[in-house]
Amino acid sequence: MTIPTDRRTGALDRLPVREAVPELLRALDDRGVAVLCAPPGTGKTTLVPLVLAGLVGGGPVRRVLVAEPRRIAARAAARRMAWLLGERTGERVGFTVRGERQAGRGTLVEVVTTGVLVQRLHRDQELTGVDVVVLDECHERHLDADTAAAFLLDVRAALRPDLRLVAASATTDAEGWARLLGDGGPDGGKAPGEPAPVVSAPGVSHPVEVVWAPPERPVRPPHGMRVDPALLDHVAAVVRRALREREGDVLCFLPGVGEIARVAGKLGGLAGAEVLQVHGRAPAAIQEAVLAGAEGGRRRVVLATSVAESSLTVPGVRVVVDCGLAREPRMDHARGLSALTTVRASRAAARQRAGRAGREAPGVVYRCWPEAEDARLPRFPSPEIAGADLTAFALQAACWGDPDASGLGLLDPPPTGAMAAARETLTAIGAVDAAGRATERGARMARLGLHPRLARALIDGAEEVGARRAAEVVALLSEEPPREYGDDLAAAWRTARRGGDPYAARWRQEARRLEQALTATGTARGTARPDGRPGGGGPARGDDAVAGLVAALAFPERVARRRGERAYLMAAGTGAELGDGSRLGGAPWLAVAVADRPVASASARVRLAAVTDEDTARTAAAALASDGAEVRWADGDVLARRVTRLGAIELVSRPLTDPAPEAVRQALLEGLRREGTGLLGWSARATAVRQRMAFLHRALGGAWPDVSEAALLERLDDWLGAELARARGRADLERVDAGAALARLLPWATGEAARFEELAPERIEVPSGSRVRVDYGGDRPVLAVKLQELFGWQEAPRIAGGRVPLLVHLLSPAGRPAAVTADLASFWKDGYHSVRAELRGRYPRHPWPEDPTTAEPTRRTSARR
Repeated sequence: MTIPTDRRTGALDRLPVREAVPELLRALDDRGVAVLCAPPGTGKTTLVPLVLAGLVGGGPVRRVLVAEPRRIAARAAARRMAWLLGERTGERVGFTVRGERQAGRGTLVEVVTTGVLVQRLHRDQELTGVDVVVLDECHERHLDADTAAAFLLDVRAALRPDLRLVAASATTDAEGWARLLGDGGPDGGKAPGEPAPVVSAPGVSHPVEVVWAPPERPVRPPHGMRVDPALLDHVAAVVRRALREREGDVLCFLPGVGEIARVAGKLGGLAGAEVLQVHGRAPAAIQEAVLAGAEGGRRRVVLATSVAESSLTVPGVRVVVDCGLAREPRMDHARGLSALTTVRASRAAARQRAGRAGREAPGVVYRCWPEAEDARLPRFPSPEIAGADLTAFALQAACWGDPDASGLGLLDPPPTGAMAAARETLTAIGAVDAAGRATERGARMARLGLHPRLARALIDGAEEVGARRAAEVVALLSEEPPREYGDDLAAAWRTARRGGDPYAARWRQEARRLEQALTATGTARGTARPDGRPGGGGPARGDDAVAGLVAALAFPERVARRRGERAYLMAAGTGAELGDGSRLGGAPWLAVAVADRPVASASARVRLAAVTDEDTARTAAAALASDGAEVRWADGDVLARRVTRLGAIELVSRPLTDPAPEAVRQALLEGLRREGTGLLGWSARATAVRQRMAFLHRALGGAWPDVSEAALLERLDDWLGAELARARGRADLERVDAGAALARLLPWATGEAARFEELAPERIEVPSGSRVRVDYGGDRPVLAVKLQELFGWQEAPRIAGGRVPLLVHLLSPAGRPAAVTADLASFWKDGYHSVRAELRGRYPRHPWPEDPTTAEPTRRTSARR
């Protein structure tokens, strides 16, 4: 159908960005770079490229490349521009996304995804024939977009100073982008301090009313991919409320495909309205229907991911329902598990979403969170480079000639730890050498347009099972199959082969692309024969074996061995559990392709895996294999073995009869630090020595050592070195005389050690002639003695050089405490008579003189005296 010219011209004339175009053209003529800030719906994605290409406005003809962060946005932008020109896509306006291209020799404006742009820069750094590059939606801070910007700045500085570059965004850090682009200078040379021009376009001024619609009861915050079902119930209720209260179509933002499907289910049977689902996996027909607008006056409810924030224009929307959540990539480097995680949407995203209600007329946004929480939301979304898996980025940087990315123009530098982990992975799969430079194999991997792990699986898998079968399994791994396909990768493969759903169609298209890419990059050595053997020979493999091999090649640290009914241990050291009803249960080995960790769980949950065997696991994870002596503290003793491992998985172990002495010593040290000095032989005398030393450390300090548990463990070599050198296990530690070992810590060098008995005597002679042991176990030293043995003593002795008086526990004739004092004179004067009155009737055979200060001390009864 031909679109009337006046309708197209009218659409162009109404785009507010037209007012900013002259300033943008001047900025590009003067500097070659510019930052364009224009709110959604102003035409920055559609009018500006047409003007830059000379297709609108009569300017010189140029070839323009527009980079979009998502495939759905790239297709939509190209179709919209072609519509404005009265053409079909593929003529003067076209697009290229992974697996699909509609562009030809006469195409002047080509819309590509940022991933495609990065691949094109690797193939042709000069971007031959391209005059202008527009980086659209750069505020979203996708890693591919940041990478493309960095590469383009390098190209302008070194090869193409004439290449014009525009960073376009709805809401962004304009100053940051201006500084980054401005460093290239008008002639491609470095010129710090000269930011690129910032051109702002007016936005649509229709007001948007904000309605705060939080749930009545608190909902659990998101964790990982999990969203509280109560929140989804509430969002569905708010959508129904919005349909009752307002006119126009409703656009509802949700974090992911799963949440969209669940809310769509809760809106089933909605009278008078059509429910549509928009996301990256939605069929092209659905996407086009949403972007075309309603027909016949029927209202629509569009459930969308963040793709509809700024990349797409959905006509007819007057109401936005915002759940307040978004998805961002995160990488757990310690466990090697990478996945999207659900987070609170930023304030910038909330503004973008709300603006969708005011594109064509006044509108309203229902925000499903309390107004008081709004100020606590993050200002902008986190840049992907800060938390994502950087393996693909590191390979791209290495292929670009900057392995550590230190010379790239990036708004945020890559985290050091994430880059180190990425390089370790790339080294293990042969993509980079020891210095981090890309190998020939790494360059081939980069050209495949896959994550390096999947590229390794495709290349090496094709050698074993043929290009076609390897490509089909890798296509499954590159886009996770729907949950209804199950958790068995081989079964999902069979389902996709016979499936007629949109996922199966995309899978077949991607599998063909990968097989062709293998041939184009020279990495395919043959294709599978009808009997299942690879073209180069080798044993036939069934689907299960092929799926297991390819998944293990992609994720070698996730090969897992069974250790329970549904429990497995992955080579990375993380536990993994199968879900209820999984068909994989009982398999001795698995190659885990997708796993995540549920809330408060110590183990990962297997979402997609294939059955494999030990030989395949050893082959795929050869870089994790080790064989050697292991001497460590385990189960309360030294364990010495020779162990063959695959990462954390123990394959074979044999006792080690003659372990290295130093290894044994380290194991004993580990045991002592883990279980404490109680492993030693602490006799009563040794304990008393330690208590006396502790007392002198508290009372005198200086040279007298700290013998607390922490201090002794810190100085094990100083006082226990000789015993550790001879010990071979726990039994030897138990035979150690801890008291004799502790004596090594006494201050022998200063001579103070000779005064140990004087300063902290083990026993004190009392007036009766008894030598009574002093108890140093408490905060103060205690002399516990029968009251009659102290008659005539006016003052308790002092120790520690006279600094500390003994605390005297006066005992009854039966040895029970009768009184406690540090001042005997006061006790004889004031306290003795009450004790005498209480005890003399109970113990009549013992002396109870009127005046204890002059009485004869005794250990005996009156009769024996």
